[in-house]
Amino acid sequence: MSHKKRNDSLRRTYGFDEISLSPSGKTIDPLLCDTKVKFGEYNLETPIIASAMDSVVSPQSSAEMSKQGVLAVLNLQGLWARYKDAEARLEEIANAPNEKFVSLMQKFYSEEVKIELIGSRLEQMRELGCKTIAVSSVPQEVKNIEPIIAESGADFLFVQSTVTSTQHIGKEEGLNLAKLCESTKLKVIAGNCSSYKVALDLMETGVSAILVGIGPGAACTSRGVLGVGVPMATAIMDCADARNDFREKTGKEVSIIADGGIVVSGDICKAIACGADAVMIGSPLARADESPGKGFHWGMATPSPVLPRGTRIKVGTFGSYQQIIHGPATMDNGFHNMIGALKTSMGTLGAMNLKEMQNVDVIVAPSILTEGKVYQQAQKLGMGAR
Repeated sequence: MSHKKRNDSLRRTYGFDEISLSPSGKTIDPLLCDTKVKFGEYNLETPIIASAMDSVVSPQSSAEMSKQGVLAVLNLQGLWARYKDAEARLEEIANAPNEKFVSLMQKFYSEEVKIELIGSRLEQMRELGCKTIAVSSVPQEVKNIEPIIAESGADFLFVQSTVTSTQHIGKEEGLNLAKLCESTKLKVIAGNCSSYKVALDLMETGVSAILVGIGPGAACTSRGVLGVGVPMATAIMDCADARNDFREKTGKEVSIIADGGIVVSGDICKAIACGADAVMIGSPLARADESPGKGFHWGMATPSPVLPRGTRIKVGTFGSYQQIIHGPATMDNGFHNMIGALKTSMGTLGAMNLKEMQNVDVIVAPSILTEGKVYQQAQKLGMGAR
């Protein structure tokens, strides 16, 4: 009896740094390009979503990013749901030496999540001017906090874990996404996943969108600790294929959100060209002057009490939310004016809107970031400054 050889199932996969977007014979004035995205009845001004990380989103920063058309997601397992004086804890994390920050975070995040704080944080976000309220929770806590989230007038609930599945074997019953989607008035977004089959399974539960990406985040170490992950270009394409097939089969539209691995504006352009409807970014927004991380950024699993799968990185501060999202740019490396860059890329590729951008020509280009860039790399300028 012959057995299938493991080597036969190996396939080549690609990350953002290995692909490029190829122009056609059509160009458009970037001022005419439309970057709006629709999630159900919600219209978002930009396809940018701020990651549910304490170094990125606070009630105050969520309101500031909302003014720039960015949907910011507050982490309800983060410091803002554990401490009234979360700012003081963030200050201590920013000031901690490299050899101490993991144990310090483990201490801070061991404090119980307080239900009453969740309600007050959401109220604070609304009072500060957030047009749309989005929050995040790990699956095991959703049952406890969903009622207060819904009662507080939130719009989106992101259910996030390192790897999300619809079949879970464990000592306790896992979250039933289908029942949650049926019973809640919130729009549910679930993740993370990286394959066609899991994406399709998640869509069949009734979620409004899925998050694609396992371990590519700037501060995430899951790939090193667990050895798990799929490069982002391939993961997005596979999940976008699932979305397209699901739409053809059911007539329902489930959005794809590329989550992780996005460092500069060109990565956003590539993510959408691969099939994403929107992107979730952390480190690019952690670089804002107003960011709660104070020039630092860390992964959501960094404070894990048993197996930290993230680190704290120094990202520095490189301008305001206005500069980072809409410009004007004073940096030449893709850190500033991300929407302007997206529109210029769309115009160069002949895409009038994001749906057309999803159909541009994507090519394998292993040398795209190094070809002809020897001086930039040697002098740590432009593309060599990443």
